[in-house]
Amino acid sequence: MTDAPVAGPDDRQLGAFDEVADAVQAAQTAFDTYLDCTLAQRRAFIAAIREESTREENLRYMAYEAVAETKMGNAEHKVLKNKYAATLTPGVEDLLMEAYQSDTGMTTMEYAPYGVIGAITPTTNPTETIISNGISMLAAGNAVVFSPHPRARRLSVWLVDRLNRALIAAGAPENLMTIIRKPSMDATAQLMASPQVQMLVATGGPQIVNMVLSSGKKAIGAGSGNPPVVVDETADIPKAARDIVNGASFDNNLPCTAEKEVVAVSPVVPELVERMVHEGAQLVNDPEILERLRDLLMSPDREHPRPSWVGQDAGTILQAVGVTPDPGTRLIITETSADDPLVQVEMLMPVLPIVATTDASQAIDLAIDLEHGHHHTAIMHSRDVSRLESMARRSRTTIFVKNGPSYSGIGIEGEGFATFTIAGPTGEGLTSARSFARRRRCVLNASM
Repeated sequence: MTDAPVAGPDDRQLGAFDEVADAVQAAQTAFDTYLDCTLAQRRAFIAAIREESTREENLRYMAYEAVAETKMGNAEHKVLKNKYAATLTPGVEDLLMEAYQSDTGMTTMEYAPYGVIGAITPTTNPTETIISNGISMLAAGNAVVFSPHPRARRLSVWLVDRLNRALIAAGAPENLMTIIRKPSMDATAQLMASPQVQMLVATGGPQIVNMVLSSGKKAIGAGSGNPPVVVDETADIPKAARDIVNGASFDNNLPCTAEKEVVAVSPVVPELVERMVHEGAQLVNDPEILERLRDLLMSPDREHPRPSWVGQDAGTILQAVGVTPDPGTRLIITETSADDPLVQVEMLMPVLPIVATTDASQAIDLAIDLEHGHHHTAIMHSRDVSRLESMARRSRTTIFVKNGPSYSGIGIEGEGFATFTIAGPTGEGLTSARSFARRRRCVLNASM
């Protein structure tokens, strides 16, 4: 843990409220004022969020404090995630207006704010989601009430305070961002039921996403996935091995986009495994040790990961089952069958099973099956364009990465904007400012 950068001239936590109703009312009051702000002012406010979030002392504090409070993940990787969230999330420029003109007049298709948005944030990406959603939601003209995960409550409140101070200094209304100081399921239910909350956004597990989707309000749900990565015989195996190890070990596999299982054609498996070991993976194929891993990492019914082991270091996991980690180990790999619970369950930890298949067609079929219809993320390493197109078309995932690490799909070392709310269940995909705005048809009638 590192010392918190100085918050400001007083000890108040700006935007933080004990009562849900107070947080919502404060955001509503801020929104009522925000409606009169110009686009130029919005741009200035977004710039203030970016500047505050990318201060070196804040980047490092958020990263190391997230690991300390949530007890998961890799701090240096979280520095990168927060930086990309702040710099690559689109702002007002995402709100492109369409115009149609004829003798009878002109029609514009504009983006209008919803009002107050209730946003539920996860423990895996607590500050990244607040930064990215904050930029997108405010760029679209909304105010937002955050309901953080209880295991990331302290850091989330600190961040909202910092961002509020930066916004106010830039001339924004106070409480454009508010946060529930003591989050709970009851508090979340109150947030969802508030008549002043016009839109709900949930980034997290199936339970919270389903709650939001059944609220009766406009909702965006960003749920879990079980991203497969396919490797066929045409792939650049050294590059595939490097990309897979980098992607699957990034932030100890916490991102829901990260490679969760490898499906490879049999002829390439030996070289792929050898290259992955060279890149920092440690191979564990001993049946007894594998069973110890399952006992350690999974619930007794083998249907869920144990929360206490989510996002832990590969070396820590190996030591816990009596295996000495090799120097530099950042990922555990094993060759196993498709019915292994480690393959079937999204583990969110640096343990990556590898399943062999007879050919590329079977590999694609199996990968789609293992994704479990979440339509979240899939990855493929191949030089065969037709196979890449086939998997992309048939998987129907929100993100499909070709010949790269999984994190390139969210803008990290890849083209495209960044986001940490990937709405597969509700279909918005990678969310940005326009995802949090109404489409308004504005008609000027010039007929005689």
